[in-house]
Amino acid sequence: MLDTKEFNKEKNMPKQENMVFIAGGSFMMGSDRFYPEEKPVHKVTVDSFWMDKYPITNKAFNDFVMETNYMTIAERPLNPAEFPAVPEEDLVPGSMVFEKRNEPVDLKNYANWWRWVKGASWKHPLGPGDTIIGLDDHPVVHIAYEDAQAYAKWAGKELPTEAEWEFAARGGLDGMDFTWGNEDTQLIKPMANTWQGEFPYQNLLIDKYEGTSPVGSFDPNGYGLFDMAGNVWEWTSDWYVPHLDESAAKVKTCCTPSINPRVISPEYSYDPRQPQFKIPRKVVKGGSHICAPNYCLRYRPAARQPQMIDTGMTHIGFRCIIRKT
Repeated sequence: MLDTKEFNKEKNMPKQENMVFIAGGSFMMGSDRFYPEEKPVHKVTVDSFWMDKYPITNKAFNDFVMETNYMTIAERPLNPAEFPAVPEEDLVPGSMVFEKRNEPVDLKNYANWWRWVKGASWKHPLGPGDTIIGLDDHPVVHIAYEDAQAYAKWAGKELPTEAEWEFAARGGLDGMDFTWGNEDTQLIKPMANTWQGEFPYQNLLIDKYEGTSPVGSFDPNGYGLFDMAGNVWEWTSDWYVPHLDESAAKVKTCCTPSINPRVISPEYSYDPRQPQFKIPRKVVKGGSHICAPNYCLRYRPAARQPQMIDTGMTHIGFRCIIRKT
């Protein structure tokens, strides 16, 4: 893990600028109505914290890079020892890029729309010929977990736990399916940047965006937070476990795992379907611009997915919090 002590600098501006104060409280975490990994619904309590109003933008991340000379994982050459079967000429920096298709494909095989692109990174989201010029206010992407941690450390902040993130995303609408209520209005009145149509070949663009959108393009939730649904998935600090009731993996506070829960052990996070990859996974939340009802109805507060910590993609970003002390 990268040592980020040198990034922990005091800023000239208040740390809480462009942040929203979230008063702590209790809520019903999870959902019984969608995907199995969101079960069971259970009561959770979190303490108060500040959260970034928007996902971290290209502009904000560039400020960090300019001050620290930080290089993201996607920009670093691959380690031959970790990829012994990969030819030396292919051990070059790159990342995973979404590729829209022209016809229906097998939705059970994500390789039908994801491809590894040499030279893809936060500076070049689609590959070497692509840039972020004009995209200062779009969320930064191709961010691996270590990259998000490094930025947070530099900014004097932290990454939220899964419970903190979900509590904030609900915006006070406890038990609702979406950040705006129980009705999915994306085909009528889009409330977030998602995929409308048949994924991955037909995007109706009812929300007007093919890829990422400028942060704050849609109405905020009840707490004044923007893009808590769609646009980009966001990292949390919790290791992924397949079900929310696996309390053995959680920190227990006040003699109960229901207060400020967090999953602290990577032991449970490995993908059993890919035993050849011993790379632990963290929880990402919120869905993205390529979430569609026919494949990934995950632009909801309870939705959760595992993400290998060493991998960034064209639809993964983050935001930070400051815990109230």
